[in-house]
Amino acid sequence: MKLSIVSCVLLGLSTTLTPVQAQNFQEKTASITPYAGAADTVSVLDFGAKGDGVTDDTAAFQAALDSFGNKGGIVYAPRGTYLFAGQLNIPQAVTLKGMFESVPAHNGIRDRGLPKPGDDGTAFLITADRGNEQGKPFLTLNTNSTFRGVVMYWPEQDPEKVPEAYPWGVAMRGKNPAILDVEMLNPYNAIDASKNERALIRNLSGQPLRRGIYVDGIYDIGRVENVHWNPWWSMKPELLRWQKENGEAFIFERTDWHYVLNTFCYGYHVGYKFGSSKAGACNGNFLGIGADACHTAVLVEQSAPMGLLITNGEFVAMNGEDPTMVVVSDSNTGNVRFVNCAYWGPCRQIAKISGQGLIGFSDCIFMQWDSKQEGRHAIQVNSGSVAVRGSDFWEKGKRHIFIGENARRAIISENTMKGDVSIENHAQNVYIEGNLGN
Repeated sequence: MKLSIVSCVLLGLSTTLTPVQAQNFQEKTASITPYAGAADTVSVLDFGAKGDGVTDDTAAFQAALDSFGNKGGIVYAPRGTYLFAGQLNIPQAVTLKGMFESVPAHNGIRDRGLPKPGDDGTAFLITADRGNEQGKPFLTLNTNSTFRGVVMYWPEQDPEKVPEAYPWGVAMRGKNPAILDVEMLNPYNAIDASKNERALIRNLSGQPLRRGIYVDGIYDIGRVENVHWNPWWSMKPELLRWQKENGEAFIFERTDWHYVLNTFCYGYHVGYKFGSSKAGACNGNFLGIGADACHTAVLVEQSAPMGLLITNGEFVAMNGEDPTMVVVSDSNTGNVRFVNCAYWGPCRQIAKISGQGLIGFSDCIFMQWDSKQEGRHAIQVNSGSVAVRGSDFWEKGKRHIFIGENARRAIISENTMKGDVSIENHAQNVYIEGNLGN
């Protein structure tokens, strides 16, 4: 393959230029423009936005967003602190973009969220519909529209107190809406990712107080990637207690083939909640997910027959009256498979299983259950079916598995246990083989 002189220079390859070639190369490179797509970009400042943290910039932003008509383009919000007393709608194929190219992180914003303009990059201060959880979302994404590179902050929330209710911070609608590289520092409800197709949520951080991400009514493969919910904004006792009693970090109802990768939450009542709506239940692929310091790390009220595939998860339950890693409710009829997952923290139990579905644990690690020394088993099967294979139970002298008389089927094989094997079986259709203690 023959490379041009320009290609050789760009690739760092050695070449000798004649004087004429050198002059031609300089002329060509000098004509390259660094921002060829500038015609597709407008600044909110040109539409009257102030970014001073005092002036309501809602109308200016919406005018900039609407300026492209149905053609699409980029609305840029440069460094500034923008106050919003209303809502924004991002039209089809329009991107609203702040200055951040990667998600930022704060350990709180000083003076309860009234930073000096420009101190925190592109920062949105949101005040609309305080106390009205059923109000219109602050920002709505539509088909092929994108929101990225911004810090979102609700300055009227008090980090010392039970939080005020607010509507969703972002609603994702249409086809291919995307939210990327955004910090949602302290939303009451963060993202409503329902009634859309192929929604993309990537590189988010923050501390949602009541709900993090809600997924429902997605029939064509949504994605949630690199989302980190952590109490950076406030760990004050009253607020954090309320969050641990009421907060739900990730909620999944009807969605087909959802892909969830590298997500984490800390300090919620439920880390990952799987339920059902009128549209149905969830099936999907969950890889590298984690929940720390929750009351229940994973709650399955319902799953689709084709199942929830949860791999390389890390789960810690240690709060509330009865902290349990995995709870499968009586209502569940679908399949759930945990593969290569680890469970630890001072919980009461690893798993309580009911319903009519099949719950599987393969190549997992179980630690620190029965924190109050009550004689609880790590895994309690009340009904439904269970398969526990190739897993390691790390607590010596504690009980491992209980199979109640209403269990439909159980396979318990090739597990290793510290101390003597302790499997209590009251069911009929059970296979127990090859479990080793020491």
